[in-house]
Amino acid sequence: MESSTDSNRSFIEKLFHLQEAQTTVRREILAGLTTFVSMAYILFVNPQVLGVAGMNKGAVFTATALSAILGSILMALLANYPIAIAPGLGDNAFFTYSVVLAMGIPWQTAMAGVFMSSILFLLISVLKLRELVIDSIPHDLKLAMASGIGLFIAFVGLQGGGLVVGSKSTLVAMGSLTVPTTWLTIFGLVVTGLLMAKKVPGSIFIGMVLTTILGLVTKLIPLPKQVISTIPSMKPTFGVSIAHLPDLSDPKLWAVVLVFLLVAFFDTAGTLIGLAEQAGFMKNNKMPRIGRALMADSISMLGGAVMGTTPTAAYVESSAGIAIGGRTGLTSLVVSIMFAIAMFFSPLLTVVTSNVTAPVLIIVGILMAQSMRQINWNRFEIAMPAFLTIVGMPLTYNISYGFAFGILFYPLTMWAAGRGKEVTPIMYILFFVFVVLLYFINILPG
Repeated sequence: MESSTDSNRSFIEKLFHLQEAQTTVRREILAGLTTFVSMAYILFVNPQVLGVAGMNKGAVFTATALSAILGSILMALLANYPIAIAPGLGDNAFFTYSVVLAMGIPWQTAMAGVFMSSILFLLISVLKLRELVIDSIPHDLKLAMASGIGLFIAFVGLQGGGLVVGSKSTLVAMGSLTVPTTWLTIFGLVVTGLLMAKKVPGSIFIGMVLTTILGLVTKLIPLPKQVISTIPSMKPTFGVSIAHLPDLSDPKLWAVVLVFLLVAFFDTAGTLIGLAEQAGFMKNNKMPRIGRALMADSISMLGGAVMGTTPTAAYVESSAGIAIGGRTGLTSLVVSIMFAIAMFFSPLLTVVTSNVTAPVLIIVGILMAQSMRQINWNRFEIAMPAFLTIVGMPLTYNISYGFAFGILFYPLTMWAAGRGKEVTPIMYILFFVFVVLLYFINILPG
């Protein structure tokens, strides 16, 4: 028995180089469990958000879990990083609220856009064009994009939770506190906020559980018929993205493809670098094996598009596992195993209502909005496009318009400030691309 255990340890050591990373199997397992608990909310939030677009929640639940398993395993084996991958919150919000609801594009067609953007993302990773693209868009605009998505997600949460409602006279207004379910949102927001402030690992997941329990006790949420069941079928969503590829002949959809590509690209690249800084992986201001890490994400994004979910991303919640000592891919492998076990708990989807997920969206929005502090507000030529990017997303209820505002105004304000030479050729190309795309979306009839 001992020789078998020693053999297993030797295999794990060869695979993940634990000694070199100065970590242990026990520490990596604990880190993996911590990361999973911190990000498990996506299993229930993703079906809820994409369900609003008309997608089958059970199928999305399974696709979410499988794409997280695929991405985290690839991150473990290809890049050997303690960084988990799963469908990103910004991407699913853009898909549902900007593309399907605001632009009126059927979810099947929008999913074809996700598939095409994942193909392009994979090509960028394979051809090693990522550095060129990352360096071309100014750092301040990247920060503004992240912040704007954060505000947009928070606005969706405030609306979904009943705290903000529509108004004919003022566009938006405070929701009614006489609605019992709104108090579920308030409870979840307060509890999750306090847990986050106390830096409790898995705060978001714990907040969701406590809010759900309160909803069940007060009968605001009906009891589930069962807790464990067979894994839901992906038949309603599997392969839909490929079947609807001919729909991409509509020029409107290329704006969608481009924004999906940009969101996925910068979300993952920024998160990877931030987590690498935290874990001490950076060498000479560069992240070793970033190409492999991006490859893991791009393959899982492609797999997710086929199965029926929005783009995957490296999860910032991986920082919880890194904080307690996770240093290798074994942490990510543990996360993938936990997602596999979680697939049998799909009946719990019925108790995770919009009032339960609303606090999650608001809290994640707060975390993403923190990027604003790093923007160079002292230079107006930077402040204006950054500000228009940030406010454009929630105020137009469309992430792609926020992107467009920033990309259109940045070359103009930089040129006016006498800094036109600092604008990269790719930014000028994107300027004209977005002019054409906005023309097709808003001006061209039909």
